Amino acid sequence: MQKQTVRPQRQATSARTLFRRFRLRIGWLLSRLVPARAGDSGALFFGHGVGIAGLIAILLMPLPFMRSFQLVEARLFDLFSTIAQPMPAEPGAVIVAIDEPSFSEIAQRWPWSRDLHGRLIESLRAAGAKVIGVDIIFAEPSTPAADAALAAAVGPDTVLAADEVTMEMQQATQTTRVEPIEPLLAPGAEPGVTSVDLDGDAYLRRMPQTADNFAATALTLAGVPFKPAPQGALIQYFGPPRSYPTVSYYQALDPEHFLPPNIFKDKIVFVGLSLKAAPTPDSGAADTFPTAYTLSTGNVTAGVEIHATILDNLRHGLFVRQTSPATASLLIVLAALIAAGLCWRGVSWRTGVIAAVAVFALLAGAWLLLRFGRVWTPPALPAIAMLGVFGARFGLDYARERQLRRAVSEAFSRYLSPELVAQLARNPEALKLGGERRNLSILFCDVRGFTTLSERLKDSPERLTSLINRLLDPLSEAVLKESGTIDKYMGDCIMAFWNAPLPSPNHPQRAVSAALRMMEAVVRLNENLKKEEGENAPAFAVGVGINTGDCVVGNVGSRWRYDYSVLGDTVNLASRLESLSKEYGVSIILGPATAEAVREHYVLIELDRIAVRGRSTQSAIFTVVAPAAERADPALVEFEEIHLRLVEHIKAGQIDDALLLIERCRHLRPALANYYDKLKAKLSGGS
Repeated sequence: MQKQTVRPQRQATSARTLFRRFRLRIGWLLSRLVPARAGDSGALFFGHGVGIAGLIAILLMPLPFMRSFQLVEARLFDLFSTIAQPMPAEPGAVIVAIDEPSFSEIAQRWPWSRDLHGRLIESLRAAGAKVIGVDIIFAEPSTPAADAALAAAVGPDTVLAADEVTMEMQQATQTTRVEPIEPLLAPGAEPGVTSVDLDGDAYLRRMPQTADNFAATALTLAGVPFKPAPQGALIQYFGPPRSYPTVSYYQALDPEHFLPPNIFKDKIVFVGLSLKAAPTPDSGAADTFPTAYTLSTGNVTAGVEIHATILDNLRHGLFVRQTSPATASLLIVLAALIAAGLCWRGVSWRTGVIAAVAVFALLAGAWLLLRFGRVWTPPALPAIAMLGVFGARFGLDYARERQLRRAVSEAFSRYLSPELVAQLARNPEALKLGGERRNLSILFCDVRGFTTLSERLKDSPERLTSLINRLLDPLSEAVLKESGTIDKYMGDCIMAFWNAPLPSPNHPQRAVSAALRMMEAVVRLNENLKKEEGENAPAFAVGVGINTGDCVVGNVGSRWRYDYSVLGDTVNLASRLESLSKEYGVSIILGPATAEAVREHYVLIELDRIAVRGRSTQSAIFTVVAPAAERADPALVEFEEIHLRLVEHIKAGQIDDALLLIERCRHLRPALANYYDKLKAKLSGGS
């Protein structure tokens, strides 16, 4: 018991060591062969894939559960061996069937009298049969007269069935040989072993291993040279049941009346049971076996016809050799190596096609080798190894894809709203890396008085950082709630944009809405700070510039570090508008394209006209006064009319009239008092 326990453990440890060494050697070798950029992952994948396949081949094949794979291999052999199978030039034997018509004509109970078999042998010999093989075991005496009649009929041209029974016992394996009784062998008849070796699924696939098997003995008596089948050789079948020329027993007793002339002339004739009453595999019919054709026909073949098939296998060398376990293991490793080579760059729909073609090529190669080389190389495990490597590569790529999506989600979650991150994770193709031209809305937001605040808190940088973070947090939230993309933080400044990486048809309106949210967030923060710190609490103010136009958006930077950002004159103008917001005394300034896009949603006023680089004319800039829902307010309507007249007076150079209207506008819209004060000072200085 101790030996049985220790030996498998030592073998498993040794196998693990060999596998580890083999995998490392393969990885080292392939790291030298594959390109440098893909060397690490490619070599690792090659080494693991081939190593795993080798481990499967070396360790798993002997295990009991691998019998299911062996059954698959056996059924594949059944299928492949019946596709365009080789055929002998002519059948090597004629079958005399002990069948239902013979039972009806002879009208005797089985077993029939031996003198009847003697008459059959004499009749066949008279008809010119060269060798007569009787697939009936005469192991015990019958009546003296019947035995004497049969003994008188047999001779050196006769093969009588013998049997070998092997029994596995606890202490040994016992083989018992059962032969015809001595009086039947004395005239020169030869015994031929009819025993066969069935596979685990009860199918008959293997050539008999005894040298004096029934078919080989018949060939020897006929003087036909043949090459014995090697150990483990498989039978090549030539058709379904009754593929060999067959006559009924009663007809062979009187061939002159029932059969064509010379049907037995110089032929090897086999006599045996061939009943049709129970032709299915589970019927339990005597001396019938499932063969390769049972898979397609559902019928079993009589033992006597199988002996005729074995005879042609020996006579023409059509039996099939099996590859050795070492060769099968090497083929598994080779299939895994080929699969790894085909998919080491990754998998796609093309890889699926390649995998299907590779497996088909493997199966086709196995059939070609069987058909023309008479060698059976089981393709199931190599195909599984190949598909396993493809599947492993698919799993690896799938894991990397999930990791990439996670990385994309984590990276963009700091810049995009959760809804946009989810869309981007579902459709990474929407993120076109490397840059593309798009119409975007750009927003810049800067904190007013940040330098003064920094000087005030220069001895308390932690406090300054905390305050800025408290401000940037709601400002960033305002961008994300409007599905914007935060480009970057530049100290106390935020840059954001809309309509990338995912499209947003109403991006100008989204940008303006985010700016208004920012204003509300600043008011709330100032109120909270005042409650926390009293009248000495810092009060924040921000300025926002928004512009809409064509930009280039994508990855900007170097190969070591890059950001997803935007470039273009539209960005530069948006930054300039943000800086002008302090000069004009307003919180939000819109570029002309943005103002035109949101005019239906907000009440806007023109602040001024500024020179824009690249254009010969000046462009108007605007600010948001109120949402469009308040447009019906009489005071707002009056304000819009007066401001419009103010702009017209300024354009016409009517400064005095303009100054009078400024006071009226200032009174109607106190929130814009800073703007009108600065405008008044500007006009007064220029008048």
